[in-house]
Amino acid sequence: MSSTENADSATGKDPTPQMPHAPHAPNSPQEPQAPQAPQVPRQTVNGGISFWYAQQSQSQDQSQNPSLPTPRTPRTPLPGDTNADVVIVGGGYTGLWTAYYLKKAAPFLRITVLEQKFCGYGASGRNGGWLYNGIAGRDRYALLHGHDAAVRLQEAMNATVTEVITVAAEEDIDADIHRGGVLEVAYTPAQLARLKTFHETELSYGEKDRELYGPRETADRIRVSDAVGSTWTPHGARLHPMKLLKGLAAAVEALGVTIHESTPVTEIRPKHAVTPHGTVRAPYVLRCTEGFTASLKGHRRTWLPMNSSMIATEPLTPAQWESIGWEGRETLGDMAHAYMYAQRTADDRIALGGRGVPYRFGSRTDNDGRTRPSTVKALRQILLRLFPQLSDVAVAHAWSGVLGVPRDWCATVALDRSTGLGWAGGYVGSGVATANLAARTLRDLVQRDSGQSGATDLTTLPWVEHKVRKWEPEPFRWLGVHGMYATYRAADRRELTTHTAQSSRIARIADRVAGR
Repeated sequence: MSSTENADSATGKDPTPQMPHAPHAPNSPQEPQAPQAPQVPRQTVNGGISFWYAQQSQSQDQSQNPSLPTPRTPRTPLPGDTNADVVIVGGGYTGLWTAYYLKKAAPFLRITVLEQKFCGYGASGRNGGWLYNGIAGRDRYALLHGHDAAVRLQEAMNATVTEVITVAAEEDIDADIHRGGVLEVAYTPAQLARLKTFHETELSYGEKDRELYGPRETADRIRVSDAVGSTWTPHGARLHPMKLLKGLAAAVEALGVTIHESTPVTEIRPKHAVTPHGTVRAPYVLRCTEGFTASLKGHRRTWLPMNSSMIATEPLTPAQWESIGWEGRETLGDMAHAYMYAQRTADDRIALGGRGVPYRFGSRTDNDGRTRPSTVKALRQILLRLFPQLSDVAVAHAWSGVLGVPRDWCATVALDRSTGLGWAGGYVGSGVATANLAARTLRDLVQRDSGQSGATDLTTLPWVEHKVRKWEPEPFRWLGVHGMYATYRAADRRELTTHTAQSSRIARIADRVAGR
């Protein structure tokens, strides 16, 4: 994920009763011990960037008050006009991975990263922690470039999961990574029909190690209430988004890359990244701003900043985990039209996300991740739909953020060789792994353009140099997105009540209108 829809009416409190939890031991010796239970019920923390950020900000050495935040040492803003060989706009996964791979390939390059707030402020510090092999737009790329080209793209994504895990180990980044694969479940007849079609489609793209399960095999992994089937792929892992981000930023700086925080870029043009503090001039200017792209001059309609929201529960007890299973720590999704995504965290919580208010008028983005109480309640209802035995489990944290959505829902990476302007993004919520593939591709595109190398397998993938039209102006943009998600939710409700095996017709209409 990534996400946002906060501010307007958020009160900072979960609308459901808050219950204390019992201390417990982890199910696996590799997992850290969960914290002891508080003596009094706790209210939901709303916003504060994300649960991942708040957890990383806690003091590790003040035993008398472990909830006291440790002040984060900010990186210095850009001090004034300067020059570089490559300037990267955005201090999230895409920007930092790009800096990492470029500097490793060409240590002599002077690389500057400009971040408007701090590294991990956006989607990279707020997502669901799904490192998996999904990529937005693959089916469209198959239509445009042929099935074999799309298979190569899928194979590159499969390999990317391993790449991230390998580099994290090499750089000694402890990001709570557990490779348990991805389990996607169905709990209505219509979802089961979609799941079987999805499973067959994935097999057709070369994923021969994917498995299809019935109710019993599904329950052997995770006991989702009323699950009628599931599909599982090994190409996925759970991780802690902010731990990965902080470790990556440290690795990048250790290589000699300069990172300036609190430096918003207001305009990108050939060989210039313009900020209030000065301008960085460089032959290559790479835009890695994902859901915040709309804030740049001339890009308000390039990618739509879609909101996604998450909750994290209090740590569950051993008895609660016994009732659920989930010992493999797979990432968990479903086949609903308005889908959800979840993980079992390293400290034995459930972190679960989905769409709340999908879009804010005028492509606005949030400040601190605050989330409307109605969205917190809706996400908790999803949690209880999956695991009704958790009715007394408190929601400890709620937050939101934004992800980038192109008009045709296709992720892309590109470098304009006539201007030196490059970009990557439009991941539509699948950015944890896709950002890494995009970064390695940007590295190869820059090296090809500068004469350091020729074309590579990555530069010939079908998503490279993909062009797409802009989103409609307001109010049509707002009306279209809100109408689309209202339709998806209505379709899900209808499928739950009618138990028909056929997907709701109104959802298919919404897909066509959306251009998905």
